[in-house]
Amino acid sequence: MIEQKILEHLKKTFAKEKDAFPDILGQEHAKFQLKSALLMGRHVIIVGPPGIGKTTLAKNVAKLLPDAEVVEECSYHCSPAAPVCPECKSKGSKLKKRTSKGIERFIRVQGSPDLSAEDLLGDIDPIKALKFGPTSIESFTPGKVFKANQGILFFDELNRAPEKLQNALLQVLEEGKATIGSYDVDLPANFIFIGTMNPQDASTEKLSEVFLDRFDIIYMDYPEKLDIEKQIVQLKGKTILEFPERLLANSIYFVRLLRENAKVEKKPSVRASIGIYERAQSNAFLKGRKAVAFDDVKDAIISVLSHRIELKPSARYLQSPEDFVREEFKRFSENISELKQKQGDAP
Repeated sequence: MIEQKILEHLKKTFAKEKDAFPDILGQEHAKFQLKSALLMGRHVIIVGPPGIGKTTLAKNVAKLLPDAEVVEECSYHCSPAAPVCPECKSKGSKLKKRTSKGIERFIRVQGSPDLSAEDLLGDIDPIKALKFGPTSIESFTPGKVFKANQGILFFDELNRAPEKLQNALLQVLEEGKATIGSYDVDLPANFIFIGTMNPQDASTEKLSEVFLDRFDIIYMDYPEKLDIEKQIVQLKGKTILEFPERLLANSIYFVRLLRENAKVEKKPSVRASIGIYERAQSNAFLKGRKAVAFDDVKDAIISVLSHRIELKPSARYLQSPEDFVREEFKRFSENISELKQKQGDAP
């Protein structure tokens, strides 16, 4: 459930800003779909391979949220006019106020098999239960769901969490309250839920149809063009010396060709391109160069790429990922050299 004032603020922002998500380069279709879903207060799951900016996009949404008046030193972002957490409720009118930026109300949950409902929703504190009584609201310690009040609940790798958490989330998303053990804790859950999933990850839990029916799915993929990926690499990667433009373009082009290779099942992410960019520079620095050379890229390829790919069964029993990357890069280098010679641009 999302507060109407947040929806109105997003509506004005999207009408005014041509690109409301400047932290992400490209991905225009995904951005449009996300804006469309947010305008109607829909919860979303962003599906895509690793390293394409799913988390960055979610944080960008948090930056768009309007400033909110919250209780000072309250980790649940309670509104002074309507406090929700036990501590703020117990203080009554003695609440100090402060202004909270949207990004401060970005709460991240990392999906993992050992994540419990208590981590997500909260639990009854036994010491407080002795003092206030087990059914008292003062005995309840809210979890991350309620910390996301007036903000973003970002659930990374949602399909890596146990199935029982789906049921716990269902109640909060549908009814705005949580059941902890035998207790009904009626606390508002005013947040935007943004989850992520990696379709390449096999070690995951299946999301039920009932759970998925509460969400809109937004699909993201690798950068649409080489130029966009090159901009991302130069923006996100560390720079310590010169990396010639053509050599960088060819390096990224090789990564993009691997993604399209029929033998590759698990594809290298944009982090692979960033890894080559950074490691080639450090190789050049250690060799006393002032600019990256071809050999610096070559020396980084195996270390950066071989563990980031997985070959299809028909290929993985014939050669290792290291040998595959080595052979593909050799073939790629020969083709590039031949092309340069034909263009009269050989080194």
